[in-house]
Amino acid sequence: MNLTNASFFDLSHYVHASLFVAEEYPWQALARLKSYMTEYPWPQIAWPQNPGPLPATLVLHDTLLLAATDLTIEFGDATKGRLKVFREGVLLEGASVLMAGAVLAGGPLSIGKGVLVESGAFIKGPVIIGDQSEIRQGAYLRGHCLVGARCVVGHVTEVKHAIFLDDAKAGHFAYLGDSILGNEVNLGAGTKLANLRFTGGDVLVKTPDGPISSGLRKFGAIFGDKVQTGCNAVTNPGTVLGKKSIVLPNTTAPSGWHTSNSLIR
Repeated sequence: MNLTNASFFDLSHYVHASLFVAEEYPWQALARLKSYMTEYPWPQIAWPQNPGPLPATLVLHDTLLLAATDLTIEFGDATKGRLKVFREGVLLEGASVLMAGAVLAGGPLSIGKGVLVESGAFIKGPVIIGDQSEIRQGAYLRGHCLVGARCVVGHVTEVKHAIFLDDAKAGHFAYLGDSILGNEVNLGAGTKLANLRFTGGDVLVKTPDGPISSGLRKFGAIFGDKVQTGCNAVTNPGTVLGKKSIVLPNTTAPSGWHTSNSLIR
């Protein structure tokens, strides 16, 4: 039985790999997420301080926030590097776009290069968003969210105290509480990762050798690299899926460890 980070994730290119320890259980990264963010070198950016939606679209270039009035924006797919901003015909390399109507609700915030934050997204820090990610209309990030590169937090998707590795996508109507999505994970529309036991107490991870206490009162799911869920899939608290596992549509995944390449039906 191998339940260490090394068996779930390829961390060789992940900017935040130091959050994980190779021989630990993967959920232990969740236990140190808050302290990691407390010590994070947040960029010094003069984010708008007025409450409520942004009244106008802003462009973040390097550490400067620019009004979009004199800029030309091509709204291509940010995850493929196709979001482009021009000033008088000159490309502003790595510029990110925060559309009018997005809400930045306090707390430290780090936004990488080539990121698109659409109108209606609500972001409450601390939140880190990696390069070329999309935060789509209606997304709700409510604290201690660590989003990797080329990720999607989609329409009416709620995320709290969670980690996305690179290329993880939760595109539509999802809930992710106290969970980790590995590289290239894709969640079908309506996927819900439940994170709290009805009966209280720390969440247990069931294994063939007996249950392991996670030490966490709130713990949703761990998805290894390239896990996929179908539409309206649900996971019970403490669900741990190995690499390339699949949860079929309209299925509730039982809590506990499932080996790589599992098919949950």
